[in-house]
Amino acid sequence: MKIYPFLLLLLFVACQQQKFDVVIRGGTVYDGSGKPGKVTDVGINADTIVFIGDLSKAVGKTEINATGLTVAPGFINMLSWATETLIIDGKSQADIRQGVTLEVFGEGWSMGPLNEKMKADMKADMERNPDWKYEIDWTTLGEYLQSLERRGVAPNVASFVGATSVRIHELGYANRLPSTEEMERMKALVKQAMEEGALGVGSSLIYAPANYSNTEELIELCKVAGEYGGMYITHMRSEGDNIFKAVDETIRIAREANLPAEIYHLKMAGQNNWNKLDSVMAMIEHANKSGVKITTDMYTYIAGATGLDASMPPWVQEGGIKKWIKRLQDPKIRNRALAEMRKPSDTWENLLLMAGGADRVLLLDFANDSLKRFTGKTLAEVSKIYGKSPEETAMDLVIADSTRVGTAYFMMHEENVKRQIALPYMSFGSDAGSPATEGVFIKSSNHPRAYGNFARLLGKYVRDEKVIPLEEAIRKLTSLPATNLKLTKRGSLAPGYYADIAIFNAATIQDHATFENPHQYSTGMVHVFVNGVQVLQAGEHTGAKPGRVVSGPGKK
Repeated sequence: MKIYPFLLLLLFVACQQQKFDVVIRGGTVYDGSGKPGKVTDVGINADTIVFIGDLSKAVGKTEINATGLTVAPGFINMLSWATETLIIDGKSQADIRQGVTLEVFGEGWSMGPLNEKMKADMKADMERNPDWKYEIDWTTLGEYLQSLERRGVAPNVASFVGATSVRIHELGYANRLPSTEEMERMKALVKQAMEEGALGVGSSLIYAPANYSNTEELIELCKVAGEYGGMYITHMRSEGDNIFKAVDETIRIAREANLPAEIYHLKMAGQNNWNKLDSVMAMIEHANKSGVKITTDMYTYIAGATGLDASMPPWVQEGGIKKWIKRLQDPKIRNRALAEMRKPSDTWENLLLMAGGADRVLLLDFANDSLKRFTGKTLAEVSKIYGKSPEETAMDLVIADSTRVGTAYFMMHEENVKRQIALPYMSFGSDAGSPATEGVFIKSSNHPRAYGNFARLLGKYVRDEKVIPLEEAIRKLTSLPATNLKLTKRGSLAPGYYADIAIFNAATIQDHATFENPHQYSTGMVHVFVNGVQVLQAGEHTGAKPGRVVSGPGKK
């Protein structure tokens, strides 16, 4: 014990005299634990943080003057849809400029496992939207992640295996439960994905065909993930009228499959449901006290974004886009669907009703050039142009575009957003891709969360409105999600950890993207390192693509 302080002194002296690949000097360092920051230095060699402390006499091949800046672990995007944007542009401009160094995929639909029919469907989607063509050079989820690393991406990447993908792999788009044999094959696919490094099982239960699954099916899949130390993460069956049942289902799955669970983008959707937050919080807290670990994530906006499919009953969508469109063109089926779209249901979540009207539904993304003139208009505005009801117009747009049509729904309450940000188990995800303000990306509109989710937290809610302290926000962006995901040497600033680092000006960091003009980068992020390589320098992307696959605990 007497030697230990002496050894520390020797280490300190050695580091003072050492040459580092990178020295970050004089910044206020937040280690991600939730503790206040401390003005000090950080030394990096290769891809690893090797020293945090006084390096005034040390030398770095690269020297970063971080005086007056915040130095934090790189941020973790718990819900990323950069699965395709990273193929189109691996620089990940929108997220890197906000300090995101790890993109986590897999909200129900993952990029593997694929079969030949699924690949053919993806290619057909590309034909409808040729701006987004790419080579499918993988089959399994692990192969997809390795493909990204080979292509070159700026951030690290990880993924859950999608319960929807596993179901489509074996059942297609059929609205039925799997047979015993199909269930065994689905479980084998989850096993393979977990051994390839998947983080667990993800679901998206308001969408077809995901909502054809029952609770028992999900429990069986999650049992496999649990055996490998994975977790369950879910877009629940309801975020509004039936949210209590949905939270109960999530807790049941976690309990019976014996694994932790996270609720994607927690929200109380629809004005009639805004008062349910206290009850939902109580349910989560009770589960945690009983030994069932439940965490949550969110985006920092009052509008969600998905598609017009979320306004139509799941049964009309069975079989995929072609059969969906064929049904919408059948007068008898169309009338039945219209009637169901206009009244609340206990069996599916209608976001058109949740939003409170077509004037609160914003059209964002069309594949058909002739429809792009409607981008940025509300469904109410387009329905007036069509001279039809909003429900009929939604159907006509899906038919004409041959897609689900990207859409934003304004459903949440600002005060709930603030209260949720403060929850100790809340982390953050953009629920968006990571685009750029150029090329194919600007041919469509976007939810501003793609460019501003994380900067908005740090600027609007931390600095300006003081909802939570900066050190707590950094914990929620870094060590909290890293711990939930059981990641090794990620999410903290500490010797021996990978050098994923975000350096920003806490006084100026700001989101700029709006629904009217979404393609605007956030500002205030100054430098970003991924695996020790600088990808953002003085606010500009360096072009470096050092991102790696980050694997879950079951990796073999």
